[in-house]
Amino acid sequence: MAKIDFGGVWEDVTTAEEFTLEQARKVLKDEVVAVVGYGVQGRGQALNMRDNGIRCIVGEGDYNWQKAIDEGFVPGETLFPPIEAAKRATIIQYLLSDAGQKAMWPELKPQLTKGKALYFSHGFSIVYKEQTDVIPPADIDVIMVAPKGAGRTVRDNFLAGSGINSSYAVFQDATGRAKERTLAVGVAIGSGYLFPTTFEKEVYSDLTGERGVLMGCLAGVMEAQYNVLRKHGHSPSEAFNETVEELTQSLIGLIAQNGMDWMYANCSTTAQRGALDWKGRFRDAVAPIFEELYDRVLTGKETAIVLAANSAPDYRDKLAAELEAMRTSEMWQAGAAVRSLRPERRKK
Repeated sequence: MAKIDFGGVWEDVTTAEEFTLEQARKVLKDEVVAVVGYGVQGRGQALNMRDNGIRCIVGEGDYNWQKAIDEGFVPGETLFPPIEAAKRATIIQYLLSDAGQKAMWPELKPQLTKGKALYFSHGFSIVYKEQTDVIPPADIDVIMVAPKGAGRTVRDNFLAGSGINSSYAVFQDATGRAKERTLAVGVAIGSGYLFPTTFEKEVYSDLTGERGVLMGCLAGVMEAQYNVLRKHGHSPSEAFNETVEELTQSLIGLIAQNGMDWMYANCSTTAQRGALDWKGRFRDAVAPIFEELYDRVLTGKETAIVLAANSAPDYRDKLAAELEAMRTSEMWQAGAAVRSLRPERRKK
């Protein structure tokens, strides 16, 4: 474990060089890891563990059963219905949706026999137990590794030879081995480095981030700027390029390389001055919204909305309609046209 200076605050970080894949294999050599839920996150973690030589089985229902078969999992050998997979496992990765975890919990709990580990990639079900009723028995380990990215990124980064940053936490250590099990699985799923957190801090930051900068805020401010430009007579192509394309195809890469200050230093002086003058105004304008958002996450109001919406029988239909409305909006239709004109697309 290394001490890293994060802007004057020192934190413990575990890298794959310090806790190696070989070490992870030794820790997990007598374990059977069941990935319950072959969705986006479950798929990425299951495939990475399998490729890393970990004994991994999948528990899945009808929805992604054929997909798991197509990707090499064999019914009756490495692919089972969820509860059967949980019975066979020593470490159960509970990677259904948050609403799905609540729904399956009464069936899953009896499979959590002494000494097993219940693994999450999100603190939701444990932290909001009053709403989910997910209360594990006292004689098992309860652990978490939370990749800081979508399941698709977990897999893509692994295939590209790089890892994805993950947080980890131990909520309950019944065996005395909870931490080493956690780190071993964290390395096995392809984490580049792991940093400690708690179930509470993970879910509070995650729900805030998804609704904020990572997705909700990002989409909202893009729409606002695009609409202002269109209102003032700019073409869809120009408005989209100045709002989305330049950000995603140029500036984000510069930030990723060396940080925001480096990106500023590598832009025009006009862009530098304008950005520096306006960033404080945007920060101060949205700060009250972020405070409200964090409070709603902390008090469980956002959780209640998620569980109610995602448990509805017509959830997938309503989601499809909302995403279709986004896809067919002028802004994202313009985006489809712009993407089709990228050189790599035109060569195909």
